[in-house]
Parts: sequence; C-alpha cells; structure tokens
Amino acid sequence: MSKKDSAAVAQILAYLNEKNRPFSAQDVFTNLQKQCGLGKTAVVKAMEQLAQEGKIKEKVYGKQKIYFADQSQFEDVSDADLKKMDVRIGEINTEVQTISQSCRQLDTELKELNGSLTTAEMKAQIQELQAECSGYRERLENIKSATNHVTPEEREKVYKERETYVKEWRKRKRLVSDMMGAILEGYPKSKKHFLEEAGIETDEDHKVTMPNI
Repeated sequence: MSKKDSAAVAQILAYLNEKNRPFSAQDVFTNLQKQCGLGKTAVVKAMEQLAQEGKIKEKVYGKQKIYFADQSQFEDVSDADLKKMDVRIGEINTEVQTISQSCRQLDTELKELNGSLTTAEMKAQIQELQAECSGYRERLENIKSATNHVTPEEREKVYKERETYVKEWRKRKRLVSDMMGAILEGYPKSKKHFLEEAGIETDEDHKVTMPNI
C-alpha cells in the first residue's frame, strides 16, 4: 500500500470514529474532498479495506453500502448519562436558536445601514442643505428690507414663500437629524465628536432659530 493510500485509510478511519454515525462512500467523499483532496475511487477502496480488516462496520441495503465506526471501541453509556446528554443537547439547541435569532437581527440592521448614505455622501448633502438654507435666509432678509411699495398680492406671495421655505427647512433639518442618527448608531464616539470630525456646523452653532410659520 502506498503512503497516499495509507494516509487516505487513516483519514477516513479517524473521520468515521470522530463522527460516529453511518455514512455511504459518497457521503465520506463529499465531506472530505475539499479537506483532504481524496478521490472517490480512493475513498471507496479505503472504506472497503477498513471493513475487511474489521476496523469499521459495513451494512448492505440493496445496492447501497453503509459504513460506520466499530461500536465496540466505545464505552457503554448508562441511561443516566444518556438523559444528561439529552438535557445538554436541548440546552445547546436553545442557545443555537437564540444566537441564530440575534444573527438575523444583526443582519437586518446591517442591510439597513448598508442602504443608508455614506459619511462622505452625508457631508455633501448637509453642506448642500446648509447652502440652500443660507440662500433662503438671504432672500428672505432682502425681501424684508425692501423699501419699495409692496402690494397686498405681492406681500401674500412672499408670506406663502416664507411658509414654504420654513416647512422645507424643518423637513430637511429632520431628514439630516434622522440620517445622522442612523450613522451614530454605529459610530464609536459621541455626536459632538462626529460633527467636529465631519466639519458640520449646525443652526445652533450660529445661534439660528427656526422661525414659526
């Protein structure tokens, strides 16, 4: 027997003893192919040899051959030990379910975060909103300081525009707040540190108060 064949026999025997459950030659080939690089012919040959030597057991069901570890090498397990194992299996299953649920929740949160704006996109949008708000304030101040006569119709139009701008200001400020909240959920530092790091200036920094509509 070549060294390669001997290695295959040893690997398969160790695998069957470790798993201690029935396998077909196809099962063993599938499970060990990537791990050990064994070919199917080598697996079949090795398992037949192990069965002939009595190191593993073989059962034939029609055209199907099933192989499993020789049970005589294992210690007998008492009913009390079996019950303990059943209890432990139940505990492990509960832990698995809890961890799986946690993983699903984290996966959902990750997908939500991946669908949010990046920090660079957030900075660009905040700067754009600040520029728009600055333009709106400047335009409003110009309208307020105008000395020429304004008709009631023109005044009503200005008031409506002001109302529209303030609503948009409030809407966009809330949008920015929501987006920053989403980022800060995964940001390791404080909100103040994030604003400083991103170079973001708020209305409060400039002592700007949103007017009532």
